Amino acid sequence: MTEVDLDELPDGLIVAGPDGRVEYVNGFVRQLARAKGDEMLGMHLADALPFDDLNGHSWFECVDPYGGLATRTRISEQSWWSPRGSEYLITARLVREKPLGPVVRLVVSVRNARIRNQRDRERSDLIATVAHELRSPLTGIKGFVSTLLTKWDRFSDEQKQFMLATVDADADRLTRLITELLDAARIDSGRLTLRRGPVQLDELAARVVDSVFVASGWDGEVEVTGEVPVVWGDADRITQVLTNLVENAVRHGKGLRGLAVRPEVHAGEQGVRVLVRDAGPGIPEESRMRIFSRFWRSGPGAGTGLGMYIVRGIVDQHGGHIDVEDADGGGAEISFWLPVAEPAELHD
Repeated sequence: MTEVDLDELPDGLIVAGPDGRVEYVNGFVRQLARAKGDEMLGMHLADALPFDDLNGHSWFECVDPYGGLATRTRISEQSWWSPRGSEYLITARLVREKPLGPVVRLVVSVRNARIRNQRDRERSDLIATVAHELRSPLTGIKGFVSTLLTKWDRFSDEQKQFMLATVDADADRLTRLITELLDAARIDSGRLTLRRGPVQLDELAARVVDSVFVASGWDGEVEVTGEVPVVWGDADRITQVLTNLVENAVRHGKGLRGLAVRPEVHAGEQGVRVLVRDAGPGIPEESRMRIFSRFWRSGPGAGTGLGMYIVRGIVDQHGGHIDVEDADGGGAEISFWLPVAEPAELHD
């Protein structure tokens, strides 16, 4: 096994002996302390790591690594601040030659807290966004229901019907939002499950188009090239993908300009590609990957911003991939490819 140079570690490492004197520091700690050469060796750990909790309580005094319970073997990671005000995560291992014996070596790890803070901010932003999205339909439901309960006799039947229809629409919107949030959470945690079965993508695409345009109609038709093989996937999830792409073309792309299904071999594997073209201005190249981010929105009438994130998650779960390009003749073309993924037992 290749020996590891501890100066190459991404985190700080400092080792102290039984007397609390520093015996080793790696490059991260030397850079943090702005130390030169071996000047930190022999220094007491309390001076080598002058971190505190911003209230004057030092790390060394608070954790008392050489005292406390003799059963301790480690010090849990906690946030501490350097004299220059930067936050770091510090944890330590207490090495004892025998159980309940004195600490003979203290191994301390120091890590910059910037990445964790960034994740905490992202989590806070996510919670704030979810709360905002939930509040909007709930406000409408609460307002109309309260009004009907307190002033029922003052409204005509037409007014009551209008308010109840609005409550019903807001309830549907709330249900969709919760469903999308649950799907996004499953994708994040890798728990999105598929109920696989044979799916004929050209027929499924035609049904989705009929469903989306059941009232207004669509002059075009699904363009099918060649003999489209059966894909083994989750028909409901693939319908979700197609519906989202077609509705996005209508809502944000100034209408659906074309929908095509064709067999395609990718990386030596047989599959099917579905292409959805809109009549809009197209998607700028710098934004083509951003549209798959959580809560990414653009333009008026934007939804929750989870739709395309879920679309990519479903396609990825099927072992496929999704692409965004400029369509011939203008507009955007969003396409996804799914492998046939026929179960091995069908070959027996």
